[in-house]
Amino acid sequence: MRNLRNADCVFTGVEDSLSLTASTWTVGKDQLLCAFGPTQNDALLQLKRWRTNREENPERTEILPSGFTDIIASWDAPCPLPELECDKVLNLHYFADIETACLVFAGGDIVVVRESSILNEDKIEIVGSVDVGVSAVSWSPDGELLALTTNAETLLYMTRDFENIANIQFTPDDLKASKHVSVGWGKSETQFKGKGAKALRDPTMPETVDGGDLSEHDSGNTTISWRGDGAYVAINSIESGKRRVIRVYSREGALDSVSEPVNGLTGALSWRPAGNLIASIQRYADHIEVVFFERNGLRHGQFSLRLSKADMEDWAADVSLNWNIDSSVLAVSFIDRVQLWTMGNYHYYLKQEIFPKSEGRRLTPISVQWHPENPLQLAISASGSIQMFAYEFESSVGPTAPPNDYGIVAVIDGSRLKLTPMRLANIPPPMALHELELRRIAIDVTMTTIEGMTLLGILFEDAVSLYEWNLPTEFKKLPTLRWTVELSRSQSLTNGQSCFNRTINRLISFDHDSQISILQSTDQRARVVDCILVIDRDRGEMQRFVTAKDDQMRISEILPLKKTIWINGKEVAGSSKSTFSLSSAGRLSAKTPNEVVELVRNCTSFLVTPAHLILTTSQSILKFVHLEDMVVPGDTPETDERCRSIERGARLVTVIPSTFALILQMPRGNLETIYPRALVLAGIRNNLDGKRYKRAFLACRNHRVDMNILHDYNPETFIADVDLFVDQVKKVEHIDLFLSQLRNEDVSQTMYIETLPPRMRNVDRSSALSSTSAGLDATQSKVNRICDAFLKALQQREPKGLQNVISAHVCKVPPDLDAGLKEIARLRRNDPEQAESATEHICFLADSNRLYDNALGLYDLELTVLVAQQTQKDPREYLPFLQNFQDMPTLKRQYSIDDHLCRYSKALKNLYDLDAFDEVKEYMVKHSLYSQALELYRYQPQKLSVMMKLHADYLQQNAQYKQAGIVYENLQLYASASESYRLAHLWRECLSCASLVPITLSQLQSLARALCEGLVEGKDFSSAAVIHRDYLNDMPMAARLFCKGYYFADAIRVISIENRADLLDSVVDVGLVEGMAAMTELLADCKSQLNSQVPRIFELRKKKAEDPLAFLEGDLAGGDADIPDNISLAPTDASTMGRSLFTRYTSRTGTVATNATRQTSKRRQREERKRARGKKGSVYEEEYLVNSIGRLVDKVNSVIEEVERLVTGLMRRGMRERALATEAAMVDLIDLCKSAVVKVYGKEIIPGTDEKQLRPDYTDRPSGGDGVLWESIAEQPVRERPLIKKFEKLSLLGG
Repeated sequence: MRNLRNADCVFTGVEDSLSLTASTWTVGKDQLLCAFGPTQNDALLQLKRWRTNREENPERTEILPSGFTDIIASWDAPCPLPELECDKVLNLHYFADIETACLVFAGGDIVVVRESSILNEDKIEIVGSVDVGVSAVSWSPDGELLALTTNAETLLYMTRDFENIANIQFTPDDLKASKHVSVGWGKSETQFKGKGAKALRDPTMPETVDGGDLSEHDSGNTTISWRGDGAYVAINSIESGKRRVIRVYSREGALDSVSEPVNGLTGALSWRPAGNLIASIQRYADHIEVVFFERNGLRHGQFSLRLSKADMEDWAADVSLNWNIDSSVLAVSFIDRVQLWTMGNYHYYLKQEIFPKSEGRRLTPISVQWHPENPLQLAISASGSIQMFAYEFESSVGPTAPPNDYGIVAVIDGSRLKLTPMRLANIPPPMALHELELRRIAIDVTMTTIEGMTLLGILFEDAVSLYEWNLPTEFKKLPTLRWTVELSRSQSLTNGQSCFNRTINRLISFDHDSQISILQSTDQRARVVDCILVIDRDRGEMQRFVTAKDDQMRISEILPLKKTIWINGKEVAGSSKSTFSLSSAGRLSAKTPNEVVELVRNCTSFLVTPAHLILTTSQSILKFVHLEDMVVPGDTPETDERCRSIERGARLVTVIPSTFALILQMPRGNLETIYPRALVLAGIRNNLDGKRYKRAFLACRNHRVDMNILHDYNPETFIADVDLFVDQVKKVEHIDLFLSQLRNEDVSQTMYIETLPPRMRNVDRSSALSSTSAGLDATQSKVNRICDAFLKALQQREPKGLQNVISAHVCKVPPDLDAGLKEIARLRRNDPEQAESATEHICFLADSNRLYDNALGLYDLELTVLVAQQTQKDPREYLPFLQNFQDMPTLKRQYSIDDHLCRYSKALKNLYDLDAFDEVKEYMVKHSLYSQALELYRYQPQKLSVMMKLHADYLQQNAQYKQAGIVYENLQLYASASESYRLAHLWRECLSCASLVPITLSQLQSLARALCEGLVEGKDFSSAAVIHRDYLNDMPMAARLFCKGYYFADAIRVISIENRADLLDSVVDVGLVEGMAAMTELLADCKSQLNSQVPRIFELRKKKAEDPLAFLEGDLAGGDADIPDNISLAPTDASTMGRSLFTRYTSRTGTVATNATRQTSKRRQREERKRARGKKGSVYEEEYLVNSIGRLVDKVNSVIEEVERLVTGLMRRGMRERALATEAAMVDLIDLCKSAVVKVYGKEIIPGTDEKQLRPDYTDRPSGGDGVLWESIAEQPVRERPLIKKFEKLSLLGG
């Protein structure tokens, strides 16, 4: 579906005194090395280099006349063979690495010309000679082997140093090398023809067998062609003057095969560089075909050159072939022209016909040279000129902006133009909807749509035609010719392009000699407005052109950036702000009024729609770029909806935004129509903006797009347009489908956020949602809000919308089944038949068993029977069951139904309505409905007290002692309350209730002592001291308990209250000394733990970094040492029995079944116990030590206040040195803890920091198994750094 468009054309003339005989490309440069002479009248040979002015000054992009440099070398080349009138250059080859040219003459001489000769080397040297003369010659593609045939029917192989390594004689016995067996692929003999004659013929035996007869136009020449990899060479020659034979030789000189006999085979030969086909020419009496052979010599297809008998006798008398370097284009050379053919879907298209010209007259081509590196660049050397052409493959498509996006594709095939509007008729190539017969072979075609009429501008060598096509009403008819403008000889185009200007009635055509023709149509006629132009260029860009009448026009479509092919430039529809351009190197650029931005460097094709720039990359990824921000997505088709993987080598053909279709062409030529999610979503949003809800809904339904996008794209507008949505969609099943797919998620900000335009991403929808929920409960979810809006809109459409009403109720979150069943119950009274249909529908939407329970819960037994009929329940079971309910009184029936449905609260309320107090008590106790019962009897004090007593007993039995004590105390049951408080360890409440019982003093003191023992055991020394002082009158013991809890200030206070100064020395001072001793010992233990564990952590981390495999395997000794028995190998992500070196880090062991059985619950529990122990030498040791440091810091934080009280007490009692020592020990420990925390936990984690930010940089991650190991080392859990409380030092001690 792609045409060959001319991207560049450079021309230079040749002096009449010179005769161009050979040319070749210089690799790495766009230069030609040309040989002039010798001729019959002059034996002088000159070697010159043709260089374009563009190559001399790369900064300039204008096409200026080119010419030859100075003569590289010249010498006389007389012919050594008397039968030749003059010598002839058969082959000219240039070695760029050594700057040497090699010429092989028909007379047999092999001449080397050195541009940079060194000492003892001649600039011109004859390095060899073949006495009998040379008939054909060709260098291998790598330039290391020279194959030449002599006039004595021999084949010679020479190295690059011109050493003869093979001398092979052609003999008639060579024809026996291949035994051809054809199975008739593609032949008519192999096709099924029914039961008639020939049905039983052997299809492998053709009706006629060619004898290899020579054509009368055969020139008798010999040709040589190498395969692209240089492994084989094909030689086309005449054997014994009877038939043409193509011999295939290996690089070593062994005969591989010969071709089967073909009548009329000529000397043309070209081996396709891809290696699969050998092309040649077969002449018939009435036509000429390009025939193909396989390497084994068998025929493999053909195509006709579409020539008449007159053409065959005139300019097609001599034909030669030449493939380009990537096998995509076949150049067919005739006497005065060159045709370029391409292949797609096994059909050969004639794309271009080139006429070498000089001053308006046609020349006879000498040779065609394809560039060895640029596939679509070639040079044509004629007798009077040299022309260089550069082409690009480009699809000629119509507009891609709705509503004119018919997907028109125009394919040039010789004098036929294949037209297919893909939106109306998706016909694969080589077929087409219409084949428009043209006056001659077209150069270029362009299309536009104006006021609903499609215009086709077709550019020929000597004319421009404009056709009209009325789409879509008359798409089955051929386009009609509107006008044709004949171009004069001065205006005729060697090769050019065409495009439509924004002006309605102007078509622009131009070639690459800065000649532009503006054609304006008037009343079905056309005229050339002007074609003499002065082109202004600024920084390599064509900004405007000026006519002779000073009529300035801006043509934004003709803006070739430097070294950029303008044919791929496309402008954003409806805007003149951005123009996109693709260079031959794959660089896609966007031009704005202010700058030129390079988007990607690996683009292979692109298209532009009103919303997106669509491109394909060399990594076979299709990408969509929003025109608003021009941000190119990454190569992540797995996660980004703007990317999609495509077949390797696929190219864009056209895009149809109206139908969300994107058409690509595969390398073999077939088409694929896809519907990318980004294009579909853009179309859906466009329909939503236009309030075309039915189109948007059908697009979601057909392309499996989440239908929540219909609401989430613009929630406020959608809620307001629910009535319009229902009116447009209409179908009940479609509305049901939409409601059933609703969920509480904003898919426009989650699933499809990448496809949103930049201005709509991360939009706060809270205001929109709140405005749409006006008058509704603020706590309602999105689904419920939409369903309520539909219910409101559908109320006016009953009974037609009844099914949708039920669906709206059921689709709520949670489903409102009761409301749906009530609708059915209401309908059942008016229309029983429709009610049955509605019941079937609701049973389809929800679980029928659940609906049965909900219907029963409505106390409507007839509705329950109706629902039960849609379930799998047995009527013999549910009918007697429901009949039993029918025989009960109303309240009793409701109680029984609620109890059956386990709706105990409602059942309790029904019992309360029945005034069955005893049954209420039993039911309350049975189902623990105490809160509900207390609420029911809150205004009946006597019954409320009974209920509260039962509730208190329940709380007591369930170990909720505090709440039980409160209830007992509320009921003034102080004995029970005191006991409950005692069990709850609430000593204040317990003693206060015990005093209210009342009990004796001895009993109260006994209770107080028991409580003290529990408090001391729980280390609540302050509370125990209060009991001893207030209830046991034991002030010395109270003071000792205060000192034991480091509450020295309270101890001194109670001693001073009792005026017992003697206890200061015997109790307080002793308590201070004992407290200091215990605290000092604790601080020393913590310091010792830190000093031992922190270095061990560093040691483990060092070993892990040096040899992670040995560390994870437990080989802490290094080398091949045996693993000690006391080291645990944990079968976790680090090591697992039976796993390989790679899979032990991936948690995969070969099959899912074996992996599942090994990771048993028992083993996991055992590993968790090992992790908790952190045994030395195990892989869990480091984790255990780090956790131990954290626990130690928590312990230090817990004793800071105690140390502060201890230091204050020591100073108050005059023990300064002890206070100073204690404070110093605490300060040292805190400093050591701070240092250890920094070393062990690293930098501090700021609250709210994303954990991913603390992970290592994944850009350094290696690939393969090394990457898995890297993750196992780097992906350590991020532990929160523990905080250390501040320790307040006394200023009296220097703090």
